[in-house]
Order: sequence, then structure tokens, then C-alpha cells
Amino acid sequence: MLENERKEAGERAVLVHITFRANQEELSELKELAKSAGTETVYVLTGSRQRPDSKHFIGKGKLEELKAIVDSYEANVVLFNHALSPSQERNLETYLGVRVVDRNGLILDIFAQRAQSFEGKLQVELAQLKHLSTRLVRGWTHLERQKGGIGLRGPGETQLETDRRLLAVRIKQIQQRLDKVDKQRSQGRGKRKKAEVPTISLVGYTNAGKSTLFNRLTGADIYVADQLFATLDPTLRSCRLSTNTEIVLADTVGFIRHLPHELVAAFKSTLQEASGAELLLHVIDAHAEDRDEIMRQVNHVLDDIDASDIRQIEVFNKIDLMTDIVPHIDRDDEGNPVRVWLSAETGAGVELLLQALTEIFANTKIKRRCFLQPDQGGVRAKLFTCAKIIAEHINDSGVTELVIEMDAKHLGLLKAVEIEEVT
Repeated sequence: MLENERKEAGERAVLVHITFRANQEELSELKELAKSAGTETVYVLTGSRQRPDSKHFIGKGKLEELKAIVDSYEANVVLFNHALSPSQERNLETYLGVRVVDRNGLILDIFAQRAQSFEGKLQVELAQLKHLSTRLVRGWTHLERQKGGIGLRGPGETQLETDRRLLAVRIKQIQQRLDKVDKQRSQGRGKRKKAEVPTISLVGYTNAGKSTLFNRLTGADIYVADQLFATLDPTLRSCRLSTNTEIVLADTVGFIRHLPHELVAAFKSTLQEASGAELLLHVIDAHAEDRDEIMRQVNHVLDDIDASDIRQIEVFNKIDLMTDIVPHIDRDDEGNPVRVWLSAETGAGVELLLQALTEIFANTKIKRRCFLQPDQGGVRAKLFTCAKIIAEHINDSGVTELVIEMDAKHLGLLKAVEIEEVT
């Protein structure tokens, strides 16, 4: 059975979690992934090794123990909290007689269940096909004839080559479609930027409460559930702050420890909503025992998508589960908001987050009259990119007079320009 087939209702799963010196995956996370995939966990097998076994990943004794557990509990799938090689996966399935899914395959299966939009389904299919292509190794050996050189290749190898070619064609088709979607998203971001509408992306670990907070801030009604990857497709909504400043909020896919590389690559266009934002709201489960490690993992993914340099406000959510924390804003030495403690579920402290956003985006616009000399065409081009041009006039001397409105952070563009304030 292929990795991208949906799981049938009532699947009974045995979870396998092996601790290695270099492996820091959390068993609790595997349990949540299994629950989100719709399986019933009947047993959790744990152990420790210095390094994975090249043939079965686990040692002979642990393999025999796993076989006995699978037979005793009548399990029909084994979920490993690790990335397995294609040969390890096949060897395990042959020995155990049931389907074996590694961590990456499990996450891909959950994503396949969650994707709703056309783009999301394409991204999941692309990731699945890339994952599957690594599994097409000697998959048709039962058809092979005697091996030989040129002219003596068996139909098994021919079938394998055909499968690889079909996969490559499909991957190319999907990539071309996603490139078009990416171009459309880039155009949308460009229009918002030109209109000086700041985009704020909600990022964070999956199940940290991003969608609940998004609904609370925008009045939207996107799906919320206590499970990993409850929402997969990005959602954008505009709203206004108390100063009448318009902003766009983007709810993005949740992150996870060691997010598979094929997923990061496939969802690059979706994650660009985060990398192209003016501000990131890093939503954190304040009640989680390992929240510091989770924050590091999220920041690592942000670094992978070139979003680590974007300004962040840390939103410590779920304080309703804590007895010693009240809603408040933490500030840096200059008085700027850097952290907000709130509960998206109850709404406590949400007004403080809106206050912090208002402080950041209010009064940042400046209006200036600029006088550009004929040789300052480059400055003019940059101003047309990052500023709103209210009026333009060229006098008889070739001096261009511009009345512009721009964000104060771009004021450095006017260092070599004659300017005056506009009331």
C-alpha cells in the first residue's frame, strides 16, 4: 500500500519510539500525530540504541518483540517516530506483515487529510510524490528475468523506469501549476505593499492556538480543533486598528519539530506569506512544559524560509490554563512591546495585543514634498516602489516635485534629496 493512501477508519497502530543520542523527537508529539491521523494507538514500544540498525532500524530482539506486539494486538499499522530509509521500511513490512509508516509519511498523510484548497492539495501531492519517488527502489523485482547487460534487461526494471518517468512528469506538472499560484500570491503581496497595507503573519508551533487567535482578531470562522495541523491552508483577512490603520492578518500552517524538508520545499509559496510580512506574531503555548525548545524549533523553520530577520511579537497564549499569570505586555528597554500574554480562547488580553499592534503601526506614516534633480532618477524609482505618490510635477528646469506618503522606516531614501514637510 502506498504512503499517500488515506487511512481507513478503525486502524490500530503500534507506535515505536527509539531514543538515540542525536535524536530528540518527543514521544508525546508522536502520540498527537497518530491521534490527528485518525488511528487508535494500541501499544507504544520504546527503547534506546547507540545508532539505527541498517536493515531494520531496530535490533533483532526489539524486532521480535515488535512482531509479537503487532500479532497480539492485531495491529494493522506501525508508526515510527523516525525517518526510515526505503529499504528499512520494506524490510520491516516484510517481517511484520503490516504497513509501516515513518514520521515523514505520517505527517504527509495528515496533511493530505487537512488540505482543502486547490493550492494546498497540489502542495501535498507534490510532497507525497517526492517522498514516494525515493521508495521506488526495486519495487518490481517479482517481474525480473535473468539479469544481464544491454538487451537483457527484465520487465521489472522497465516498469520501474516507467514509474519513475511518470512520477517525474507529474511532479513537473504540479510544480508548474504551483509556480503560477506563487506568481499570483506575489502580485497580491505587491499590491498590498504598494497600497501600504502591512501584512502580519501568525506563525508558531502547530496547536499553539493560532487559528483561535486569528478568529478572535478578525471575526473569521476558520476551523479550530485540539489536534496537530487542524488548519493547513493559509487564510488572509483584513482588519482595522483603533487608529483606523488597515492591516492584513495571515494565518499560516503550523510548524513542528524537524518539519520534513520536502514539506518545507512544497509549501514554500504558502510560507512566503510569513517571509513577506512586516511583522510576525509568534504564537506560543505558554502552558507547554517544553515551550522554550518549541520556540527554538519554530525560529529554526523561520530561518529556513528567510524570515528570521522580520520583527516578532511573542504571543504567549493559553494563560487561562495557568494560575499565576494575568494578561500583560512585556516591553524592551526602549518601551517597545515585545511580548503579550493572553488567552485566545477566553479573549483575556486580546485587547493588549491590539494595543501593541496599534503602537507599532500607528503614526509611522510621514508625508513629505521632495525635489529631485534630473540625475536622481534612481531615487525616484525607489520612491515609486515603497511610497505612495500623491502628486508629481516637473518644472521647466527638469526638477521633479513629488508629494509622497511613506513609512518612516524608509526615510533614509531621502538623505540626498531636498525635502520639506507637508502639513
